[in-house]
Amino acid sequence: MEQKGILLESGTNELEIVEFEVASNKFGINVIKVKEIIQPIPVTFIPHAHPHVEGIVQLRGEVLPVVDMLKVLGIPHAQYNVQQKYIVAEFNKQKVVFHVDNVTQIHRISWDDIEKPSDMYQGGSSQVIGVIKQNNSMILLLDFEKIMVDINPDSGISMESVKKLGKRERSEKKIVCAEDSPLLRKLIHDTLTEAGYVNLEFFENGRDALDYLEGLLNTGKPIEDQVQLVITDIEMPKMDGHHLTKKIKSNPALEKLPVIIFSSLITDDLRHKGEEVGAEDQISKPEIAELILKADELIL
Repeated sequence: MEQKGILLESGTNELEIVEFEVASNKFGINVIKVKEIIQPIPVTFIPHAHPHVEGIVQLRGEVLPVVDMLKVLGIPHAQYNVQQKYIVAEFNKQKVVFHVDNVTQIHRISWDDIEKPSDMYQGGSSQVIGVIKQNNSMILLLDFEKIMVDINPDSGISMESVKKLGKRERSEKKIVCAEDSPLLRKLIHDTLTEAGYVNLEFFENGRDALDYLEGLLNTGKPIEDQVQLVITDIEMPKMDGHHLTKKIKSNPALEKLPVIIFSSLITDDLRHKGEEVGAEDQISKPEIAELILKADELIL
C-alpha cells in the first residue's frame, strides 16, 4: 500500500479502490487515501467519545482514532468477524483508522463507470457517493470526508476563517466550481459568497463543468472574459478533477483559465499529480480561507 505510483500517468480519469467488507456488504475507498492495512491492535477506550469512535491506538508513535464502521453504517447487532482489519487512512490533513470486517482486493476503474446514487435511496444523510457495478454485485463508494465531519464538525469548512478576511467586492468575477458532494457545494457556495464571490456556477462532476466551459466557446468571446477561475475537487463520478484540469490545459481556447484543485487528497505524496496536469495551485480541504486568498491572487 505504500506504493502510490500505480496510476503512473496523471489525468487518466481512472482510480483504484480498496474493496472492503462490513457485515457481508461491499464498500470501497480510494487507494490514495490508504496508508496501510493492518491487523487490529489494542484500542484505548476514550470516555464520552463520539459513538462512532471505538477509542485510540498508538501506531509508530502516532495516536490515531479508530472509527467503528459497523456503527457508522448503522448495522445493528453485528460483530466483526475473525478476518477483521484496520484501514489506516490519511486525508483532509488527518490520519484515522477504519475498523472493517475484511479487505478483499483492489479494483482499477474509470470514474465514468461510477454511478451517482439515486436520491430515492440515498437519503439526505447518506455516506454513499458512488455505486460501482461488479459482475453480479455492487460496491458502494463511501464519503469518508462526511463520515469524519459527522464525528468532528470542526474538521469541516469553517465560515469564521472567511469572515476574518474582511469584505471585498468581487461580484463581477465568475467562478466555475466542480464538486460532487451536495454538502460541500453548499459550504463552498456560502463561503465564496461571504468572501464577495457571488457570480458562481456549480457542477457535480468534471464532465458537466467541461461541457459548460466548452459551450461558452461558442459565444465567440475569449473564455477569460467569461470565466476567471475554475475550482475543482478530485474525486467525482464521470470525470475527476485531474482529468478535468488536463482537458482544460490541453485545449488552446481554455488553457488560460486558472485552475485550483481543492481536495482532501492534497498531500506531499500526491501533489505531483496536480502539477503534472497543469493546475495553478492545489489546496487541501478544509482550508477555505487559503482557497479564497489564492483566488484573489489568480483573479486579476
